[in-house]
Amino acid sequence: MSESRTHTRELVLPAWLPSRGVRRVAAVLLFAVATAVGARLAVPVPLSPVPVTLQTLFVLLAGALLGPRLGAASQLAYLGAGVAGLPVFAAGAGVAYLLGPTGGYLLAFPVAAFLAGMVTDRVRGPGIGRGLALFGALLLVSFVILLGGAAWLALATGDPAGALALGVLPFLLGDVLKVALATLLAHRGRDKALGLL
Repeated sequence: MSESRTHTRELVLPAWLPSRGVRRVAAVLLFAVATAVGARLAVPVPLSPVPVTLQTLFVLLAGALLGPRLGAASQLAYLGAGVAGLPVFAAGAGVAYLLGPTGGYLLAFPVAAFLAGMVTDRVRGPGIGRGLALFGALLLVSFVILLGGAAWLALATGDPAGALALGVLPFLLGDVLKVALATLLAHRGRDKALGLL
C-alpha cells in the first residue's frame, strides 16, 4: 500500500459521519444510480442499435474513485436493478434487455469498473505524468466495454465487420472525451474518496 493511500485511510473523520460500512454501501448505490442516470442521457446513433450515453463515464469513475471491488459492486447493483425490472437501462429493463444489442456493453461494466480501480491504484508519479498515465490506462479500460459490446453484436448479427462499424467506431471520440473527464476527476478526487471509504 502506497504511503499516500495509507495516509488518506488514517485521516480522522468527523464523528457525525456514518460508519465506514454505511458510507461504502451509499457510495456503491450512488454510482449505481449515476450509471442509471447516464443511461437515460442517450443520443441515438444513425443506423446503430446502440445509443451514445454517459454510462461509460460513471463506470470508469466508479472504479477509479471507489476502488476495484466497490466499483464493480456498483455496476453489479446497477445491472441487478435492471434485471429486477427497474427502468435503469437506456430503453427498458428486465433480463431480456441484456440479451438485446446493448447486452455486451452492459455485461462489461462490472469488469471495466474493476479494472479502472486496479489501474488507478497502480498509476503513480507526480503531476501531469500521472495524469497522462491514468488517461492511457482508463482509455484501455474503456475499450474493454467497446470490445464486449462489439463481440456481443457480432454474435447476435453474425457480422463482425458490421459490429465494429456500428458498435465501436461511432463511440471512439465520445469515449476519449469521457475518459479525459474521468481522468481529471479521478486524479483530483481519488485520495479524498479513499479517505472517506
